[in-house]
Amino acid sequence: MKKLYIAYGSNLNIEQMSWRCPSAAIWGKGVLKDWTLIFRSMRGPAYATIKKETGSSVPVVIWEIDRRAESALDRYEGYPSFYFKENIAVTLDSGETITGMAYIMNHRAVPGVPSQSYVKTIMEGYLNNGLDLSYLKHFLPAQ
Repeated sequence: MKKLYIAYGSNLNIEQMSWRCPSAAIWGKGVLKDWTLIFRSMRGPAYATIKKETGSSVPVVIWEIDRRAESALDRYEGYPSFYFKENIAVTLDSGETITGMAYIMNHRAVPGVPSQSYVKTIMEGYLNNGLDLSYLKHFLPAQ
């Protein structure tokens, strides 16, 4: 059974997703309205996550995944202890609203600074998908 997965961080990167989840296919692009991008950490470098914030939005890519791809993502995201899953609404570029699954970091994580290589992977994902790189740069913590 196929599922829609919402990517906003390193899983925007097409090359990374091609080896992590070879069966995944880009389904569309959109925005998460009233959400913001943040970087948090449990220990060590920080990783991308999202949190509710009225008036903000996060550009996303929606992937169509099967159970095998979801299992691979679960392992990568440290589900269920590091990230949990939540079904959330996405406004597509067409204006239509759909629901998909996103990984959201455990609420015990604290703000932190991501590694340069992680940021580069996300930036490549923005470029891969024609997303506005200035958005990402605005939310990166000072290095």
